[in-house]
Amino acid sequence: MPPGAVRAKNGPVSVTERDPALVDLGAGPVAPPELLEPREVPLGGPRAMRVQRTLPQRRRSLIGAWCFVDHYGPDDLSERGGMRVPGHPHTGLATVTWLFEGEVEHRDTTGATAVVRPGEVNLMTAGRGVAHSEFSLPGAAVVHGAQLWFALPDSDVDGPRRFEHAVPQARSVAGAEVRVFVGDWLGSTGAPHAPTPLIGAEVRLPPGIRWEAAIDPSHEVGVLVDLGEVDVEGLHATRSRLVALSPGRRTLVIEAGEAGARVLVLAGEPFPDPVTMWWNFVGRDHDAIVAARAAWQEQVVQQRATGGADGRFGPHPDAWDDVLPAPELPTVRLKPRVRR
Repeated sequence: MPPGAVRAKNGPVSVTERDPALVDLGAGPVAPPELLEPREVPLGGPRAMRVQRTLPQRRRSLIGAWCFVDHYGPDDLSERGGMRVPGHPHTGLATVTWLFEGEVEHRDTTGATAVVRPGEVNLMTAGRGVAHSEFSLPGAAVVHGAQLWFALPDSDVDGPRRFEHAVPQARSVAGAEVRVFVGDWLGSTGAPHAPTPLIGAEVRLPPGIRWEAAIDPSHEVGVLVDLGEVDVEGLHATRSRLVALSPGRRTLVIEAGEAGARVLVLAGEPFPDPVTMWWNFVGRDHDAIVAARAAWQEQVVQQRATGGADGRFGPHPDAWDDVLPAPELPTVRLKPRVRR
């Protein structure tokens, strides 16, 4: 069946191969898919929302340049505080906010203030340093979405801070609805700029479909399940699970369950540069993280003493009453994350 074709199926997938993951998709045998289980992480205080985090983890740190994947909601704002993240810093990465339900207000030290809604994307590039806050708005009953980071290459890791907001268009591709919010894929281009080969897309799959789409064989690919259940090369995945695929595939095949499914497809070339991650910082080595922490703590002291601050991470918005201080560094030297 050619890439892009679909075939409806009835009932669950039936796998008869001895090792269905070791398949030849035009480039020889490839490694089997890997299922990454999420861990639950609180985002804020006692009433704050809880998120399901699949990247980073000990088993795998990156998919392409994607280095952080949080999936959250639907979170009932009448029961919990929703997303309430005061001003905090980033270096060496870009953040991508993608919502399925609700509204989130973003403020940052580029001077941007924006409300992101379902089907819209916020992309904030930290470069050498940026700080931002995110608060769910009370007018919506729930908040539900994904917070994603990708690491910046050497050309941009110490570059300027930048913010972009866009509304990607939905396209019908082989029976599925696809919104590409980062990169170029299946004839669509995500509006925000990504300085490294990267794909981020929402795919809505109707019930029982076997969906095939061409992918770059040099890319690693992740399939994050938001709603429903899917099978990817015989591997079954449910809500908040991430299926990771190694390079070598020319076709992505996703089979949706009887209720249909909604997934995020995250892909990119294996990231070539060293990645040291700690708290909200990405750098090349331990010393870069130490320097970033020290610079942020200076702005925390300024904020608390004067009600405002400026420095490496940019001028704080007037609306910020306080910001998050950095935790203490570990007593051992941080090491770059090792690719598998």
